Amino acid sequence: MTRKGRRLVFISTCACVLALSSGLVLSALHDTIVFFRSPSEVVGLTISPGTRFRVGGLVEPGSVERAGTFATFAVTDGGAAVRVSYSGMIPDLFREGQGVVVEGVMQADGNFKADSVLAKHDETYMPREVVDALKKQGHWQDAKGRGPTTGQPRPGN
Repeated sequence: MTRKGRRLVFISTCACVLALSSGLVLSALHDTIVFFRSPSEVVGLTISPGTRFRVGGLVEPGSVERAGTFATFAVTDGGAAVRVSYSGMIPDLFREGQGVVVEGVMQADGNFKADSVLAKHDETYMPREVVDALKKQGHWQDAKGRGPTTGQPRPGN
């Protein structure tokens, strides 16, 4: 085999090994690449207790119960809701109807035990995935109060 032929075989072998290793890494990370899951996804999937992930959506109005530093509340995307329990300091921006992302583990009783709560930081910020989930459910309203399809201001605005 000539020098040029050996070089070509070496380069093609390296390219194949690189492609194979990239494919293996991407397939291993497939389930963990998602930043968070919507409540509809959590309800629709069979998630084993102890599985660690994030849930994002809106804090369901009327669902917040506090006792000292312990709080329970529901996170919803309009289609489903996930009950969350959290022990610790809740962010100052946390309130009903606001966007939130909670990180923790699913418990055997179907509730989500959070170890961190992230509330949106201003009036216009909401993660893109939450906005997309709310738009699919028909519950999205922009900063001017227009609904998803009508373009009409919501009552009171």
